[in-house]
Amino acid sequence: MPDRPSSSDDDRYRWLYSGPGEGGPSSSDSSDGSPPGAEDDPDATRAMRVPGPPPAPRSSTPPPAEPDRPRPRQQPQQPQQPRADLPPPNLPPPGGASPREQPRSRPRSRPPSRARVVRRVLLALVLVWLLFLVLVPIWAWSQIEKVDATPAGERPGDQPGTTYLIVGSDSRAGLSAEERADLATGNAEGGRTDTIMILHTGDGPTTLVSVPRDSPVEIPGVGGSKINSAFSSGGAPLLVETVEQNTGIRVDGYVQIGLGGFVDVVDALGGVEICPEEAVQDRKAGLDIAAGCQEADGTTALGFARTRAFASADLQRVQNQRQVVSAIADKAASPWTVLNPWRYYRLASAGAGALVIGEEMGPIDLARFAWAMGGVSGGGKTCTVPLASADATWDPELSQQLFELIIADQTGDIGADLCQANGLG
Repeated sequence: MPDRPSSSDDDRYRWLYSGPGEGGPSSSDSSDGSPPGAEDDPDATRAMRVPGPPPAPRSSTPPPAEPDRPRPRQQPQQPQQPRADLPPPNLPPPGGASPREQPRSRPRSRPPSRARVVRRVLLALVLVWLLFLVLVPIWAWSQIEKVDATPAGERPGDQPGTTYLIVGSDSRAGLSAEERADLATGNAEGGRTDTIMILHTGDGPTTLVSVPRDSPVEIPGVGGSKINSAFSSGGAPLLVETVEQNTGIRVDGYVQIGLGGFVDVVDALGGVEICPEEAVQDRKAGLDIAAGCQEADGTTALGFARTRAFASADLQRVQNQRQVVSAIADKAASPWTVLNPWRYYRLASAGAGALVIGEEMGPIDLARFAWAMGGVSGGGKTCTVPLASADATWDPELSQQLFELIIADQTGDIGADLCQANGLG
């Protein structure tokens, strides 16, 4: 900046450096800002006025609206940083669609685990097994032969408990010549009952009583004869009537088994255990066994139940018959029979072909009969009708006492004097 002029300088430049009150321009100066005396000196330095816009004329109309200006482009906001304690947001991959725009894919089904597969297989096997256990007896029931075993005459009244008449027929019907030779049954015609047993079940112990086939009794319509001839004279109804009239016991169910069916049942079970007290050799029965407990197949078991090669003849035979029947019932009722499908099916099939039952028996009655047979070997009683002599004549007093206890369903009161293995005291 140039130095301020001294007082000796020409006052004509004072206006340039002085402010108000110091000889500079004031409101009394000329309107164009020229220094005093400028109008007198045409060459004097004058202040230049900056030209401005002319004043707008006053108008009552409002000024026109200002046209819309383009809005400045907003900068995208920076995404906030996620908190350290929160998981990162699920952002789409670069260049991909947003999560809302992405197509929803179906969740993949996980393959079943091995444990689940095993459970399903086991459940299916259990259901099939239960169906098998139900259908086999239904089929077997449809194959069993039914006969009318209801007596025509007067019968005893209803009695407590349930009593079955078990008959083993010696009929050879249906057996081929080869089977008769194998079973040593001979060629006898007709049909007699080699086995007659009374099975009673109720509140007391299950009781199985053998009736010797040579027992002399009164046969209705026939007269006095051996009891086994009642079957050959009038079939099942006459045999049932003969038993009822001579014992006073009402028969609730009739079960008959033939020779060939007996063998099939034993073989279906895989054999049964027999325990002869002495060695037996009987060509007529096709039997050759040693003394002591042993496993017997169907043919051997049948020969053991039929042989009379003993000193007591038929009296020992009825004991052997009860032993075989009890062994069959015990093995048939074992859990292995149910768990072994092959044995279960073979037993049902053999039983269906071997049994003949009375028409009065239904499927439940037959099941109760099988259950009662199992009870004989599980704490029941087995005996022979009390006899007066070895010719199978019944003891009139003791036999009547035994029958009355069965009629009253008081088998628990049957003592040793009434329940003997061979019927003789």
